[in-house]
Amino acid sequence: MTNVFIISAPSGSGKSTLVGRIRETVLNLEFSISYTTRKPRGAEQNGREYFFISRQEFEAMIRNGEFLEYARVFETDYYGTARRFLQKAEDEGSDLLLDIDVQGAEQIKRKLPNAVSIFIMPPNRSELERRLRERSQDSAEVIQRRLETARREIENYEKYDYILVNDRLSDSVKALEAILLSERQKRSGQRDSELLARAEICRLDQSRERLQPILQSFQETAAGGGK
Repeated sequence: MTNVFIISAPSGSGKSTLVGRIRETVLNLEFSISYTTRKPRGAEQNGREYFFISRQEFEAMIRNGEFLEYARVFETDYYGTARRFLQKAEDEGSDLLLDIDVQGAEQIKRKLPNAVSIFIMPPNRSELERRLRERSQDSAEVIQRRLETARREIENYEKYDYILVNDRLSDSVKALEAILLSERQKRSGQRDSELLARAEICRLDQSRERLQPILQSFQETAAGGGK
């Protein structure tokens, strides 16, 4: 049986880097490359980070029922996950990793209730803003819009099974690997106590207290007018 793993995070949280590392270390893991109508940024390549297609092509795929989920982001660009990736994973006996936003995650959970969902959280708002500025991809206006979107996305953290705070990359990679492998083991009847313990630290019910300062950093800024 194919396990479906959903990973969501605000822009700038380091999700893409984490996913890249995990794809190198966890075997039998099919990765779904999303389709989008936005333009490539920086060194992005078609078919590597995304499939970049026109709005007309995307809307034709919607009409043809080719998406497992899709959404419009910032009311401008479409993003979506093609059904064919799930079929490919099932045919090959692999698990499927979905890198999707909060809207897409909700759609997937409705269609695939047993999917395991993981939210990648930045250490705080200031660190997220620093990462966004250091990418040098967006204007100041777009960065502020991304931070406001991040605040709204983070409010959905309780809908996820696991919360991973991406403070140190090496620790985050180990934690994410533990989550994926422990879920595999649970569903196959195996049990590695050490692996399970590392994953359980990130369980939602184990994370609430640690998340409060992070949530507060976003709420305080919002109350102050986003400055």
